[in-house]
Amino acid sequence: MKKAFFTFITVVLILVTTLSVGADFKPAFDKNTEAEIIVAGSYNNFEALEAAFDAFWDFYPNVEMSFVKLDDYNNTIGIALAGEDAPDIYCMQPWMIGRENMSDLFAAAENLADPSLNIDFSNIRTGLLYVDPDGNVPMLPIFSTAFGFLVNENIFTKEGLKVPTTYEELITVTEKLKEAGYRSPIMGYNQQINLFYFLTYTDFISRIMNDPAAIEKLNTMESSAGEYLRPTLEFVKDVMDRGMIDLDACAEIENDYQAVILRFFEGDVPMMLASGDTASGTEKRQSLSEKYLADPFPYSLHAIPSPNEDLFFLNQLNLAFAVNKNSDELEMTNEFIRFLSQTESLNQMARIKRLITPTKDFSLDEVYSSYGYFDEAHTIYPYDLGVKDDVIKQMRFAAHAVGNGLLTIDEAVAAYGTLE
Repeated sequence: MKKAFFTFITVVLILVTTLSVGADFKPAFDKNTEAEIIVAGSYNNFEALEAAFDAFWDFYPNVEMSFVKLDDYNNTIGIALAGEDAPDIYCMQPWMIGRENMSDLFAAAENLADPSLNIDFSNIRTGLLYVDPDGNVPMLPIFSTAFGFLVNENIFTKEGLKVPTTYEELITVTEKLKEAGYRSPIMGYNQQINLFYFLTYTDFISRIMNDPAAIEKLNTMESSAGEYLRPTLEFVKDVMDRGMIDLDACAEIENDYQAVILRFFEGDVPMMLASGDTASGTEKRQSLSEKYLADPFPYSLHAIPSPNEDLFFLNQLNLAFAVNKNSDELEMTNEFIRFLSQTESLNQMARIKRLITPTKDFSLDEVYSSYGYFDEAHTIYPYDLGVKDDVIKQMRFAAHAVGNGLLTIDEAVAAYGTLE
């Protein structure tokens, strides 16, 4: 049995999993059924999946299950699926949708909507469930994410400030923080393109979400579609002109994940641009920060207000599982996916990974509590809108270039479709 292979999570998480996950699951096969299931992905460790394995073993103790990390996953998973020891389940991400070089992954995927599989998707938020043009569901959403900034709540309390929910409030808050001596009220990692991506993503999508013609022009890379980026780029320029972000201070951060988190834990950063991926890694890294251990503070992720009138929760699929339809263990693999598709299973995995569940039972980790107030009218599912990943890349490149003074707004708008 491969249980010895795993690094098990804390006793508390295992107990919670045992007590809650699978309570309503009705096994389709004999308890003594034997099988071996391999899940392939890019995580160095996958504690949330290991906990799901452990819960599934309560029903099928003779099913061996393991997670395999593939190096250079995006370029090697296709090769692995074509090999003799192909995985039974493999990880998928939303940016893979519609990309020609990823078509083999979708071609190899089982249609999880096949009625014979008895997988009920009614508990999944519709905007996170990908249905292909043929009506097939090639993957089960596992995690979703959000975009915004991590807020040091102690600083806001100390300075008598409230977390801004409008752009006017953001301007006022950053001005007061600068007056109080905070060098860069908003920070982020700027050696790559995530700083301005996190700042602008929600604003950009919120401006085109109700304009199918704009989305079509953007998707086809029409040069004139660059005009749809202009309001967001004007937002970037205004942020920089007002000194909300000090790029020299941001440049001192070494990378866009662990170093960002540890810099935030220094305790002198009011707002740190981040995604749910960043927030998911905070709890584990608290113990790595001597300053945080000496003076811990509450923190939470919040949506970023922009000049757009409304505040939105951009909820994006983070990770999904696809089943290899050529698996030698197809029946039991589908059974495991049916087990995972339960609300309790998905919520438990999200709690352990500290990401947002894809289910309609929208219980949130405290770090995401601010997003619980958004109704569906103010929740955006970007891939459900049909916005292609190449559009998002062009937006990211343009925002990065304007924010760093590499291009003017006019130059970035004119270069849409050719930005690198």
